[in-house]
Amino acid sequence: MELLDAHLVPAVDGVAFGLLLFVVAAGLSLAFGTAGVLNLSHGTLYAIGAYTGAELSDGTWGGLALGLAAGTAAACVAGAGLSAATAPLARRGHLAQALLTFGLALIGGDLLIQFFGADELPVRVPEVLDSSVTLLGHRYPAYRLCFIVMAVLLAAFGTWVLTRTRMGAAVRAAADDPQMLAATGHSPRAVHTGVLAAAGALAGAAGVLGAPIIGPGPGTSENVLMLSLVVVVLGGLRSLWATFAAAVAVGEVQTLGVSVAPELAPYLLFAVMAAVLVLRSRFAEPAGAGHGSEASGPDPVARLRGRLAGRLPGPKGPSVGLDRLPRRNRAPAWLARLPGRAAWWRAAPLLVLLGVLIALPALLDAYSISLAGSALALGLLAVSVTVLTGYAGLPTLGQTAPFAVGAYATANLADAGWTVGPVQIALSALAAAVFAAVVGPAVIRARGTTVLMITLAIGELTGAVVNQLKSVTGGADGLVGFPATQALWGGEGMLEESELYNYALVVAVVAVALTLLVLRSPAGKLLTGTRGAEARMRASGHPVGRYLLVAHICAGALAGVGGSLMVTVQQYLSPADVGFEIAAFALLAVVIGGTTSVIGALLGAGLIVATRDWVAGSWPGHGPLLLGVLFVATVYVLPRGLAGLRGGGSGGGGQGGPPSDTTGVPGAPGAPGTSDTPGAEDQPPSAPAATPAGKASP
Repeated sequence: MELLDAHLVPAVDGVAFGLLLFVVAAGLSLAFGTAGVLNLSHGTLYAIGAYTGAELSDGTWGGLALGLAAGTAAACVAGAGLSAATAPLARRGHLAQALLTFGLALIGGDLLIQFFGADELPVRVPEVLDSSVTLLGHRYPAYRLCFIVMAVLLAAFGTWVLTRTRMGAAVRAAADDPQMLAATGHSPRAVHTGVLAAAGALAGAAGVLGAPIIGPGPGTSENVLMLSLVVVVLGGLRSLWATFAAAVAVGEVQTLGVSVAPELAPYLLFAVMAAVLVLRSRFAEPAGAGHGSEASGPDPVARLRGRLAGRLPGPKGPSVGLDRLPRRNRAPAWLARLPGRAAWWRAAPLLVLLGVLIALPALLDAYSISLAGSALALGLLAVSVTVLTGYAGLPTLGQTAPFAVGAYATANLADAGWTVGPVQIALSALAAAVFAAVVGPAVIRARGTTVLMITLAIGELTGAVVNQLKSVTGGADGLVGFPATQALWGGEGMLEESELYNYALVVAVVAVALTLLVLRSPAGKLLTGTRGAEARMRASGHPVGRYLLVAHICAGALAGVGGSLMVTVQQYLSPADVGFEIAAFALLAVVIGGTTSVIGALLGAGLIVATRDWVAGSWPGHGPLLLGVLFVATVYVLPRGLAGLRGGGSGGGGQGGPPSDTTGVPGAPGAPGTSDTPGAEDQPPSAPAATPAGKASP
């Protein structure tokens, strides 16, 4: 009884906080489970309601009612707009949706700050609710008790609407069988828009009512989104009451857990989320062929190029094979061994990029050179994401975890006196590879959206460790003041921006060259075959899981090298350098370049750093807005990335479209002894978005 009495107030606080998360997560569950939209801007919808309610609150019942109506309506309209924004991506899967909605979240967050200010707004509630009541001998805020009652009533009302009304039947039909819904005379498109509008309204109402609990301010939308994702993962997508129970459990961990076990509370949520996702993937059927592919939407640039090509005159006359030419007309043997035009064409972007990178120190000022070095570090992180997303078919939002391991390893090595660059690179890559080997089995079994969520949980767990393990990471203050890195044994520490850049360039060139060699080798073909024809690979006896684990470990080592470079170039390290935003930037860099283009990933990273730190410098305070526009423009304009501008060839060299060259892989399309025209049973499954949205489960 004494223990209960001591923790009564935190326990009731946990219920109130959990029910607030339930109202938000119910909308997120509707958007994902019914409309099939992985909405990473859902926290921004909450912030719209919170800011609007706080602005209109004046301490009266009329102000509270007006704020509730206005905040709910504003978020509802934003949700309907989200439906229109995601409609062109219906056949491109959840990765494009995640990037688009994250970009919209950046834009919305910047606009809210510009309109309402960067400070947390005070919220005034009616005087009756702005008081305390006695609860089992303890004083407790009346408003929170009132909110608990309202949330329970909302859960009961929502369950009744979904299970007992014609509207709820239409919503459930839209998730389970949209074709049948259309046959009954209802428009699945209208239901889709209505669901997203309702999800926005729920988030907006939660923002208004929850503003006295989680006030509107910088970071509110990100915090609410992450906690809501945890609730949705734990509660599933099919039952509001399961979401209700999961939300209360999360709320208790966030409040009562801090009171009872403060050292464990930061890790519990995302650890449980990862465990649930891994267990679900373990009991699921093994993924079939094409597990990593997503159907691409129409590419406007490719369409225009095709039209132009159709109007140009082609070569005349029949083609003649080399073996049909008279011997005297054949080229010498030594000339035949030289790289062909196609090989030079594939290598041209790499050579041009290398030439530009070498010339940069002579063209830029010291600050811009430092940014270029940071872009190389982020570029290696993006290349590691390319290996996993484009070649292994494992889209990731958690590659900043091995990136952080490599970064903090280098910082601590330098602080301990190990300042030789190659030693730092090797040990950081080794530490990141070991980390990737430990978490790899939890990742490689899952597919699609589940991979995104598992890697997100791993990234957030790593972030929690970074903030808590102050003796190693410096906590929220980060690390600074460690000795400069030496390029080689016996040299001086590098302090000039040009020296640091040249060192980063050499390391990046070596790392990228090794990556390209592996991707073009038989090992790379095995990985490509695993992504494109997993069912065949398994049937022919290939250890697919082992291939994916090795790819995950190698990608982790590459990310560790990138983290080491970032520390060397910046000479400081903070949690923001290895957070969720950087993971999203790395994934965007991959999409900008083309999911299987190694060089495109480097170019995408350079574009992101230039936008974030250079272009935004001429418009202070609007960096998130510019990055958000870059996210949105990339998703719409470059569905196949920059590599698609060159014709979208095979990805064997990291320059073209999806990796489809599996020649030489036993059991893969085009391999000896197999048919080049697979039957119906060998066709890869449709993209994630083509499955009924209600069946999706993170």
